[in-house]
Order: sequence, then C-alpha cells, then structure tokens
Amino acid sequence: MINIHHKTLQDLEFHTVLQHVEEYCITDLGKNQVKAIIPFFSKTELLHALNLVNEYISSFENDNRIPNHGFDEISESLKLLAIENTFLEVSDFRKIAAISDTTNTLLLFFKKFEEYYPTLYQDAEKVTYTKAIIESIHSVIDRFGEIKNDASELLFSLRKSISGLHSKINSSFTSALNSYNGLDYLDDIRESVIENRRVLAVKAMHRRKVKGAILGSSKTGSIVYIEPEATLQYHRELNNLEYEEKEEVTRILKELTNFIRDFAPLLEQYQEYLTQIDVIYAKANYGKSINGILPKLTNGRYLFLKDAYHPILYLNNKEKEEKTFPQTIEISKESRIIVISGPNAGGKSITLKTVGLLQVMLQSGMLVPVHERSEMCLFNRIISDIGDNQSIENHLSTYSYRLKQMNYFLKKCNDKTLFLIDEFGTGSDPELGGALAETFLEVFYEREAFGLITTHYSNLKLLANELPYMKNANMMFDGKSLEPLYKLVLGEAGSSFTFEVAQKNGIPYSLINKAKKKIERGKVRFDKTIARLQKERSKLEKTERSLKINEQKKLAEADKLEGINARVQKKLESYQELFDSNQRLIYLGQKVNDLAERYFNNKQKRELMSELFKLVQIENSKRKKITKKEKQVKKQQEKKIIQEVSKEIQKIRVKKKEAKKKEALKPKKPKPVLKIGDRVRLLDGKAIGSIDIIEKNKAVVNYGMFTTNVSVDQLELVEAAK
Repeated sequence: MINIHHKTLQDLEFHTVLQHVEEYCITDLGKNQVKAIIPFFSKTELLHALNLVNEYISSFENDNRIPNHGFDEISESLKLLAIENTFLEVSDFRKIAAISDTTNTLLLFFKKFEEYYPTLYQDAEKVTYTKAIIESIHSVIDRFGEIKNDASELLFSLRKSISGLHSKINSSFTSALNSYNGLDYLDDIRESVIENRRVLAVKAMHRRKVKGAILGSSKTGSIVYIEPEATLQYHRELNNLEYEEKEEVTRILKELTNFIRDFAPLLEQYQEYLTQIDVIYAKANYGKSINGILPKLTNGRYLFLKDAYHPILYLNNKEKEEKTFPQTIEISKESRIIVISGPNAGGKSITLKTVGLLQVMLQSGMLVPVHERSEMCLFNRIISDIGDNQSIENHLSTYSYRLKQMNYFLKKCNDKTLFLIDEFGTGSDPELGGALAETFLEVFYEREAFGLITTHYSNLKLLANELPYMKNANMMFDGKSLEPLYKLVLGEAGSSFTFEVAQKNGIPYSLINKAKKKIERGKVRFDKTIARLQKERSKLEKTERSLKINEQKKLAEADKLEGINARVQKKLESYQELFDSNQRLIYLGQKVNDLAERYFNNKQKRELMSELFKLVQIENSKRKKITKKEKQVKKQQEKKIIQEVSKEIQKIRVKKKEAKKKEALKPKKPKPVLKIGDRVRLLDGKAIGSIDIIEKNKAVVNYGMFTTNVSVDQLELVEAAK
C-alpha cells in the first residue's frame, strides 16, 4: 500500500508539475482529472499507468500516430437520459454521435496496432464497440444538424405540403403585387417584410381598396403594410402544418432519445475512456517537453538517478535560454542515507527536491527527465521537511514546527520510507539542535529508512563518515572564484566556505579574522581541511576530464588510421590481382605474336597448330575446374575491381581538374616592372644575373662569365635594384 502525504506534494511543488501537464489537455474533463492526480496506492495500477504513457509517447516518433481523441462533454445529456420522459436536442445527439465515432476509431486503431501498443489495446478491449448509436442518430439527423425529411413518413408528407404552400404563398403574393401595382395603389418600394412575412407597401389613401390584413404602417403614416387576403389564407394553413411538423420532430427526437437511453452506461464509459486518453496524452506531451523516459524499475530498494533534471527548473531555464545542471545520485542498501553539505546557494536544496519530485512523479504515473541507464524503485511512503514552515495560525515557531514534523517522522519511518529533510537541525541552538538532529538521524538509520538530508552541522557530517550505511556528499564549489559548480560529489563532506564567502562579499578581513578567533580552533581546522580537499578534488576532476578527452581523441585517430589502412590494403590487393591478370594476358599475347611471326616466315600450319595447342594446354593446366556459377562470380569480382579502379582514376582526374580550376581562379600576382640593375633569373632556371639593358621587351642579362638576350616575360624578379 503506497501512501504519500499531501504535505510532501506541497513541499516538492508537485502542483506546479500538474499545472504544466494540464496545459496539454484538450478537454475540460481531462484538465479536471489532471488537477486531481495523486500518487497511485497500488503498485499494479502504477505500472499499468506508466506503460500507457510510455506507449503513447512512442507514437510521437513512429508512423502509426494515435488518432485524435478530442470530444465535447456529454455530462448534461447523460443527466437528461437518466430522467424519464425527457428528450435530447439535436445538438446533444450530434455530440453523442461524435463521441461514439471518436471512441470507435480509437478502438479499431488499437486493435490493428496491438503489437505496438499492447497496454493501450488492453484498456481499449474493455470498451464495447458498436455502430448502433451512430447509425440511429445519422438515420434521423443529417451532417448539417437538421432532422432528415425521411426520418418518418408523416414528416416527409408534412414537409412536402409545407414546400407546396410556400410556392402558393409566393405565387399569390406576386399576383396581388402586380395587380395593385397596375392600379397605382402601391408606394415606390412596392413591398416589405414584417414578422418574416412579405407585405404590400400600400399608399395610405388606398388602404381600403386592398383586401387583406394590415400588419403595420410607416413612421410618417404615408404607407400601410398589408398582407393580401389570398396569401393570408395560405399562411394560416402553413402555421397549422408547421405546428404539426414541430410536433412530429419532437416525437422523432423522443423516440431517438428512448433508443439512446439504453446506451447511457456505454456512453458514460466512452466519456470516461476518452478522458483517460486525454490525461495519458497530456502526460506524454509533458514527458516529451522535459525529455522524460521510463527508467528501469527495480524490485529492491535501489535508486540510481543519472543526469537527473529538476523538471520545473529545467522548463524555466529553457524559456530563459539558460543552462540547467543535472545531478547524479545513488541510494542503495549500502548507502541508505546521504548527508549533503556545502555552501549556501550551491544547489543542495534543489538536489534534494529533484530526487523527491522525480520519485513522486514516477509514482503518479509520469515519465521523468533522467538518463536511460537510471534505475528507480517504489517507496511505500515519502515524507519531507523542506522550507521555513513557520505556522502563524498555530503560533508555532520554525523550530517547534520542525520538532512536530520529527515526531511524525519517528512514527512513520521504516525500511520502505524515503525521507527528505532540508537544513536538518536548524532553528535552535547549534550545539543542542545539532545533538538532537544527530539522535533523530541515528533512529532513522536503525530503522533502515532511506533518505537525503542537507546540513551545515559538522557532527552530522562526522556521523555519516562513521556509520557504514550512511554517506557524505557535497555540492562542489570553486575555491578560487567562490562560485558554485552545481555538481554533487558522493563520498566526502563539503565545507560551508563561511569565511571565504564573507570575504568575497566585502566583509573586512580584520573582522573575519576576529570571528575565527572566537570559535574553536578544531572546527576551523576541520572546515579548512574539507575546503582544501574539495579544491584538490576539483583539480583532479579537471585533470581526469582532460585525460579522458585526449584518450578519446587518440582512440578516434587510431580507429580512423586503421580504417584507412584497411581500405588501402584492400585497394592494393585489388590492383595486384588486376596487374597479375593483365601481365598474364600480355605474356599470352607475346607468345601468340611470336607464333604468328614464325608462321609468316615458314608457312608451317601443322607446327603452328601444334604450338598453339601446347600453349592452350599449358594455360588450361593452370586453371582450376569451376562451375558456371563460380565463373559468373569471378567475372562479377573482376568487373567490380575494374569499376573500383576506374572510380579511383576518375577521382584523381576530378581532383586534378578542381586543382586546376582553383589555380585558375586564384588572383594572379601583378608582375613587377623590371628595371636595369634588377637581379633576376629565368622562370625554369636557378642561375641569378643582373639586367644590363632593356629594349623592346628584351633584356640583356649579365651572369658574370657570360651575357644572354632573353624576353622579359621569361624572367622573374629576385631582388630589385637599390
């Protein structure tokens, strides 16, 4: 039996997570159900709920997307169906048809993709599939929300008569309009509409000459609106028929309501099922937004959170485009209680809340933002004491409230409990409060409870170091910059860096020194030793990271070189095979050429045939007998080798072409203007001489021992004349 106190949910801000989940619901019923989410009491129900969400989130990444589950609430319709002699309106029937159709679509989908979504199919199988509701509604109401003419024979007959009367009314009115207009009894506007009825716009002076009913007049009284007598008679008939039509429609709706009334329990089941799907959909979407997964669930008491994020902090930082630091923590039978220490604002409370909130989320059927190698278990009870908790209503101080909480902890703590306590022992005299906190912690330890506490008390750090199943942990802090690193390190206590932080915040060194003298020297030395150890740990971690990066680089380079070597070796083998094959063919060609030349000289056919036969026999003796299939394989291999060689040659050609293009595209350096006295050399030479004479693009170059006459274009400048 799982039981998590509402105070724990409040401390861990679980309601904020539910608000985020609620935003993804597409129905009001779904939102209301999300608001009421609490951790599951049954382990079986919890595992089932987790599988449902895990299967739904997988649909976001495959081709078999789950169909839309949106629906309009039918709670009011269901209430009416429970009351005898009531009937539903057309809008109610349309909602019922829509909810039935949506449910049927989902039921068929999960049946089709049972292998992909086994748990969702398992739930869908419990819901009855039927087309009777949709068919009965569609037989009466069309897609525009109107009662069909053929819903009953009487309705069909009445509407036919009504349609005929409308034609007669229009015809009689048009006849009267033309007749009285010809007599000049009508005003210029001729006609108007009053109470949805067409009337003649008669001049006031001729009103007695027009037979019919007066329905009104203009503001000035110059026009009287009269409905012609013939039209009036038809309207009376129309009113009677419309009344009968309304009565028939009501009868049809009552009949349809009575038919649907038998399906009321099923419709209620449909609404509950779609609401459940909406909640699963919202949980899956929220899980996706925080990169949530379903970690491995262990039967024993073991909790290993790797790269765990606080979901609320993660989403807030994501919105601000700021980094969120993940935490890795392990709680097992060998380290049941973790005592986290370190400076304020270093992330102790966030780490505590991260573990608690993720555990509550998991036990409420939600995915959690952790690494896929993480492992989690289930606790029967999670209790917490986080925050100030000063109770104004009950006139309780922080410490009094905390003592009350500790009393509750002492009653409830056992080997299936996870307890979370922030700033354990604070609120009273440090010496006395620390001693009492130590005693409480020893009781929790003896009862084999699992827990995390944050503290600054040295005696609690020492206790964690002495007891075998309790561990110290600290939030790392940069000793030089005095900035938090937001990284949890298991195995050693953390310094509070009290004096260092005070110095950084501008407190005079003389006052800090005075404060140091007021406290016991042993405590200062203990805190100083812890601080020094943390600094050393930080340096070692940086060195370790650097070495790991270098090792990974070297391994990657070695793998790369090995791959290149293997490819080169393969190509060399291919080239060798091709070379051997070509050499053999060249040798055979030379032999045949020698025989042809000998035959050309002596014309001895028999000798030629004998020599050719010998050559063929020698070559065949080298060949192995192979099947047709093996021949085909060999041909394919040879073809493949030739293709690979061709590709390599093509690549080399392409590279050469690209190199030439690049060379051509490079901006050419402007050629220097040569002058007499410049030291130069030929473009393809090494000897250096000086220019004696330049005439008509020709230069006389003096090399000392001799002179030569060359074109200026063939020379390059080595050193300009001074």
